[in-house]
Amino acid sequence: MRRVIGIALGLSVVIGVLVTAFVWPSSEIAPRDVPIAVAGPPDAVAAVSEQLDQAVPDGFAVDAVSSEEEARSAIADRDVYGAIVLSPSGPPSVLTASAASPVVAQLLQGVATSMAASSGEAPSGPVVEDAAPLPSGDPRGTGFSAGALPMVFGGIAIGAAMSFVVAGVWRRVAGATMAAIGGGAVAVLVMQSWLGVLDGNWWANAGVYAFILAATSFTLIGLNAALGHAGAALGAATMLLLGNPLSGVTSAPELLPSGWGTLGQYLPPGAGGTLLRSTSYFDGAAALQPVLVLSGWLLVGLVLAAVGARRDAPVASETATVGAATLAR
Repeated sequence: MRRVIGIALGLSVVIGVLVTAFVWPSSEIAPRDVPIAVAGPPDAVAAVSEQLDQAVPDGFAVDAVSSEEEARSAIADRDVYGAIVLSPSGPPSVLTASAASPVVAQLLQGVATSMAASSGEAPSGPVVEDAAPLPSGDPRGTGFSAGALPMVFGGIAIGAAMSFVVAGVWRRVAGATMAAIGGGAVAVLVMQSWLGVLDGNWWANAGVYAFILAATSFTLIGLNAALGHAGAALGAATMLLLGNPLSGVTSAPELLPSGWGTLGQYLPPGAGGTLLRSTSYFDGAAALQPVLVLSGWLLVGLVLAAVGARRDAPVASETATVGAATLAR
């Protein structure tokens, strides 16, 4: 009976951890230094920055630019999530980027509308233009967001299957490589060719998806080789309980609790989601950091796999020697 009670209590704790990991970040979504541009004369930009800070304290990090063209360029380079363009002879216009984050685009539009109404300059609200729209197959970004969980589970499944079913560390790595390439191609066939959720270069998107799967699965294989099944379980829990809810794929890293959104970008789900968004909607802009993060995880997985393979080599050699001696008798 004690065993039953212990298992029940343990499962209760696990459920609590799962609920906390998935619900807490979503329940705390709010703008925290979200980078946006404000285009116009310096005095007017300063006034708008003050208005924004009063409306949403510490919600936005304003990048002052001199023209609408500069604001559009900053959006295309993924330096900002949107822009407010000031006009000397009329209400301001708002440039959003739903491809960068539909949630931030809606938030920016709402804040600008509120500011215009409170100033009495534009009762009907400012003119809003989506400068980086999502594809017609996924106008609200729900399809892209839904693709985040399969991305995480796919990498975990590949790493677990290779670790527990395939013998030999380097065979596992080779198998994970093939599975990642195949999985990336199939995922983009579904998301881009069929459903129209992704845009941009098909091969680049497939490569990114494969990269994400490889980084996750290599990490699990390496942890399993170096630390055993407990290591693989730890890696899977990290990717699922930290990486997925902190990825910012469904909102934006800057909308998550302070510090946690940044942490999420250094885990494969967050870096992968950012990289896939860049290649799909922004011609690869701002891709360097996520590429470095995913490369780091992939390299760590390979190093751990090498450590595990080197540790197991003498054991295998000794077993083979004993077997040969037994047969000789």
